[in-house]
Amino acid sequence: MNDELTLDEYAALSEIVKMPRGSRPSACVARNTKRLIGLKYIVHEKSGKLVLTEKGRQTLFVKNCVDGLRTASKDPAAQLDAGVLTFLERKGHVIRNAETGQLELTLRGHETIADIDSKSSKNRS
Repeated sequence: MNDELTLDEYAALSEIVKMPRGSRPSACVARNTKRLIGLKYIVHEKSGKLVLTEKGRQTLFVKNCVDGLRTASKDPAAQLDAGVLTFLERKGHVIRNAETGQLELTLRGHETIADIDSKSSKNRS
């Protein structure tokens, strides 16, 4: 089975994380629940609530990191999520300019974006 997620499925994962206890899932979540359960990204708790599995949390974090890297490349003054920023700094993808305080992509960060773009264009072909 293909584990590649659509933008709608990523949106559903994000909504599940933010969903208040006892609330009904949105149409986006309902539309994608069966596939996300089948791919082991989410599970039903005994109470009936949908929760992300470890695989789902990791996948969403990786997507947030890629999105954060792209955001930092376009807008050095962008505010990234603390966990994403810490990860990108520790892995050497971004550094903070000491003079301006803004984010700068390192060579490794630029190479990572180029690699992701080349892989995504191959998958579309």
